[in-house]
Amino acid sequence: MKLKELKIDTWIGDPTNCYIVVEEQSKETMVIDPAGEIDKIEELIHIMQGNLKYIYLTHCHGDHILGVTELKSRCGGKILIHRDDSEGLNNPEINLSPYIGVGEIELEADSRIDDEDVIHLGNLPFKVIHTPGHTKGSTSLYCEKENCLFSGDTIFRGTWGRTDLPTSSIEDIMKSIEEKIMILPNETIVYPGHGMMTMLKDEKPIYLELKPKLF
Repeated sequence: MKLKELKIDTWIGDPTNCYIVVEEQSKETMVIDPAGEIDKIEELIHIMQGNLKYIYLTHCHGDHILGVTELKSRCGGKILIHRDDSEGLNNPEINLSPYIGVGEIELEADSRIDDEDVIHLGNLPFKVIHTPGHTKGSTSLYCEKENCLFSGDTIFRGTWGRTDLPTSSIEDIMKSIEEKIMILPNETIVYPGHGMMTMLKDEKPIYLELKPKLF
């Protein structure tokens, strides 16, 4: 697997991490959360000799979906999002696009995904993990073969995603982290929607300490 990360400024003060994943044999490519700077994304796809198959959205917020329409028009690819967040793509009150200064965003998913669906890039499988909390349709994408997790805004280095937004829930996000993410192997590399990558083994103590206080 080839992986490139772009930090994309979306005017909210915290750049969004966009990931470009290429399966090396087939060159099938997935872009995760294209928040903008499509010229750079397109250039990297070409440099990596990729063929865009999927545009994967970890959730529907404007700072993660701003570049989707332009990327699809230039490079193709199917837009994937969990069915519980698909309505948010066309609802500015849920995707919050007016609040990050980009106007209203409206787009349609090509496919609505569900928990435990498997997405393939060539021979490389990625498992969809429904991790509600930041939004009701937030997902993380796990590749056991490459020992990595793309966590969107569910879990970051040292903290978790906001739960004061439409469709969010502190109870849900903690349950998602405890029951769906913390059960993954300690050596799993976590690639979050913002900030720096981390290792799951470094995050587990935070939640082991919090669990008795929250549940």
